[in-house]
Amino acid sequence: MILTRSLEKCILPCFDLIKSIVGEDKRVATFFRTSKWTVSAKSLRYVVSNVAFLRGLEVLDSTISVYLTWHPLMLCRKTECFKEDVNKVMSMGIEPSSSATFMKALVVAFMVDASKWEQKMQFYKEWGWTEDDFALAFRKHPLFMTFSEKNISSKMDFLLNKMGWQPADVAGDPYVLTYSLEKRIIPTCSVIRVLLLKGLITKGECSLVTILKKSEKYLLNKFVLKYQEQVPELLSIYQGKMVLQNSA
Repeated sequence: MILTRSLEKCILPCFDLIKSIVGEDKRVATFFRTSKWTVSAKSLRYVVSNVAFLRGLEVLDSTISVYLTWHPLMLCRKTECFKEDVNKVMSMGIEPSSSATFMKALVVAFMVDASKWEQKMQFYKEWGWTEDDFALAFRKHPLFMTFSEKNISSKMDFLLNKMGWQPADVAGDPYVLTYSLEKRIIPTCSVIRVLLLKGLITKGECSLVTILKKSEKYLLNKFVLKYQEQVPELLSIYQGKMVLQNSA
């Protein structure tokens, strides 16, 4: 595709324009690779207009550069369509001043059309979320909207039905839905549950949402190795070699 384009009329002007925004040759290369050279002279005019619009909203140039590099098609479309997505994101309470979250939300608005958006809302409502829960989750971590329903269902089932979380707990920190169920959520939750049941820690002592965000080294030292004498099977539970029964 690249070899069919005019060097003087297309490739060089495109290169110069994109480099003026993203700043580095390697980012220009990534832009064209991720856009698959579907960029036309018209779409480049949209890029200029859309970037100017974002700058007018005081989105950081560094953030614009990253998203133009990795999500070029989002910024290569008609400005009126782009502005509709911006208004949609802002109507949900995400301000341009939170540059990274704002741009993530724009990516989601670009990827998820109106019918899929409604479908996603209905899916989460079936797990007990209210519209306010949905809006809160979107403000906290917009990318949760791109996860498959099958992937999310297994995590929601474990957190709500086995760990006793409330739907609002997940909505308050939807980032937990990004973790692997088998590798992070089940082992960590199982260890904490054992320690709670045995009275080695108390509920008020630690937030499970916060613990899930910690590194594996922290989890091992703070909650597994520390209590291994009192609970010898703890490491096996954490490693998934032993399943914690409901009656434990």
